[in-house]
Amino acid sequence: MTAEDPKTKDSQPGRQTPDPHDDQLGLFGALEPTSSHFGARLRGYFLTGLIIVGPVAITVYVVWWFINLVDGWVKPLIPQSYLPDNFLPFHIPGVGMIVGILALMLVGALAANLFGRTIVSYGEMMLDRMPVVRGVYRLLKQIFTTIFSSPALRSSAWGSSSFPGRGLYAVVFVSGEPPAEVKQKIGNGEKLMTVFMPNAPNPTTGFVLFMPAKDVTVLDMSIDDGAKLVISAGLVAPPQDELKTLADDAKAKQKPVPEEEPVV
Repeated sequence: MTAEDPKTKDSQPGRQTPDPHDDQLGLFGALEPTSSHFGARLRGYFLTGLIIVGPVAITVYVVWWFINLVDGWVKPLIPQSYLPDNFLPFHIPGVGMIVGILALMLVGALAANLFGRTIVSYGEMMLDRMPVVRGVYRLLKQIFTTIFSSPALRSSAWGSSSFPGRGLYAVVFVSGEPPAEVKQKIGNGEKLMTVFMPNAPNPTTGFVLFMPAKDVTVLDMSIDDGAKLVISAGLVAPPQDELKTLADDAKAKQKPVPEEEPVV
């Protein structure tokens, strides 16, 4: 018997060697109907088109909605004589968004010097004297500062905790340490962690929990991967390439090193 040439095998008609790293080929192969029935093929083609067009259509819709929303807020503040719609025969979307971004950059540049910080300080003093507005402003400022400029949020991570019962685990966002009053009255000398347990598929709602640190396992998962996992209700899992690399390295370290033969 003669060995079969792999090049001849790959070049046979009707045989293809798919690349396992090709996502598009995996998508089409998963939706390719196994039956030769005409209706099954039409269904496969429909699902393939839906998977391709669906995310693109939803992304375009969300971006278009956001642009129109910002235009509706900013364009009324722009004088009509400066709007490009008065000089062009067609409508240009996104003008308000561009002006809004430039205005935010201008405010940030002014607040970076002494004159701008002085104006901001006087504005905050005026807001602090208003009974109802004062509480709302302080809360919103603390939230925005924590989200955009706090190093604690960048160092936070996703974790897993035993919730709602033993043997069941939930994905939580590790926020940091609890307040001092919580440590004194609830901790009982035990180290606690502040975690946020989001509700799937809407991560903007959930529960703030103070849990013992020993019951929380910090995961090697980025914030984006954890958000995708929650929003997709567990359907979109984070990539396992990094975990596989770490496992291979650990196995390589466990291999015994061959002893050198003594020189006679």
